[in-house]
Amino acid sequence: TLCVSQKQTTEVIDVYEIIKTRYKTLEPEGYTLLIRGLIHSDRWRDALILLEDIKKVICPSKRNYGDCIKGALLHQDVNLAWNLYLEMLNRRVIPNWETFQAFFDFAKGVENNQLERRLLDILLYLRHNQMYPSEPFAQSIKAWFESIPERKWKGKSVTIHKSGKCLVCGRMLESIHLNSEEYELLKQRVLKNVLDGGDQYRKTTPKEINRFENFIKSCPPFDIVIDGLNVTKMFPKVRESQTLLDVVSQLAKQNLQVLVLGRKHMLNGSSRWQKSEMAAVQNMAYCFFADNVSEDDAFLLYATLHSGNHCQFLTRDLLRDHKACLPDDNTRHLFFKWQQGHQLVFLNYYPGEKVIFQVLVQTTENSWHIPYDENMVERYSYEVPTKWLCLQQQN
Repeated sequence: TLCVSQKQTTEVIDVYEIIKTRYKTLEPEGYTLLIRGLIHSDRWRDALILLEDIKKVICPSKRNYGDCIKGALLHQDVNLAWNLYLEMLNRRVIPNWETFQAFFDFAKGVENNQLERRLLDILLYLRHNQMYPSEPFAQSIKAWFESIPERKWKGKSVTIHKSGKCLVCGRMLESIHLNSEEYELLKQRVLKNVLDGGDQYRKTTPKEINRFENFIKSCPPFDIVIDGLNVTKMFPKVRESQTLLDVVSQLAKQNLQVLVLGRKHMLNGSSRWQKSEMAAVQNMAYCFFADNVSEDDAFLLYATLHSGNHCQFLTRDLLRDHKACLPDDNTRHLFFKWQQGHQLVFLNYYPGEKVIFQVLVQTTENSWHIPYDENMVERYSYEVPTKWLCLQQQN
C-alpha cells in the first residue's frame, strides 16, 4: 500500500512479479492495489491484464476502470481510455468525478476535433443523467474550454437568479414548466408503467388499489399531496402526529385542498401518534390510510398527477425507482422536469421557494451552463446546487 501511495513503481513491479508466480487469482482489493500501482509505470498495460482477470469473476469497480483510464491517458493512449469509458457505461458502471476530470485535464490545450466531441459527449451524459460535477471537475471543465485554441471561451462561476436568468450572460435557462401535451404524455406513461401492474402490487392488493382509486374519484382535485409518514421523519425529535398536524395546519391556513397519505397504524393511538392530533389532521385535510404493508409512493404519484398540473407533492423521497420504471429517456426527462417543479420539501414546517428553471447541464450554440457542487457546501440529496459555471464563446 505504501509503495502504491508513494508511486514507487519499481517496488510495485517486483511485488507484482512475485504475486503473479504464486497466485492464480487475487482478492478484489489485491487487484485494485496492483492496478493503481502499475498505471504509473512503464508496465502500465499489465493493469489491463488484471482488469481482464477481474472480469472473469465480477464486474470491475468504477475505481478499477478509472485507474486504467487514468493510466491510458498518462501514457497518451486516448483511444484506449475512451473505449474503457464506453465499456463502463455499457456495463452500467457510473464513472467517478476523478475519471471524468482526467479526460478534461488531458485535453487541456490539445487541438483534436474528435477529442473535443468526446468531451462534449461527457457533458451531455451529465445532462441526461441529471449529474452535478464536483467543484474541482467544474474548474477542469472551465480550464479546458478556455484552452481550446482560437475558440475564445470564457468561464465564470455564478449564482443563477430565481427567475432562471444568468447574471453573467443574461440568458434565461430552460423552464421546468410542462405544456399540456407533455403533461398528458407524462401522466399516461406514469399511470401505465408505475401504477398499473407495477412494483406496488407486490405489497398492495388489487382491492386496496381499487379502494384508493374510488377514494380519489370522490374527492375534488388537490393542491398538495403529503406523504404523511415520510414528512414526520423530517423532525425526529418531535412527536410524529404533532409534526404532521403542524405541517397540515400551515397549508390549511392558505385555503389549499390537502391530501394526507398514511398507514392505518397511524390511527391506533400511541406515544408517537396521538389520536387527538390525528383527528385534527383529518378535520383539516382529506386523508387516506393504506394497509401497513402498502407502497405509498405509487399512491402519491397517482393522486398528484390525477389532480392536474397545478398540484404539488410533499416528500423527501427522490422517487428514483419510479423514474426507472418509465419506458424511455424522453419520459424520464419529463418526469425529472415535473418532479423539480412539483416536489416540495419543508424546512421548519415552511415550504422552500421553488426554482422555475431546470437544474441540469444546458447548452446553446455558443454557451454552456453547468450546475456544480461547491467544496465544503453540503446539501440534502433532494436539494439541487445553487452554483453554476457559465461558459460563453466570445465574439
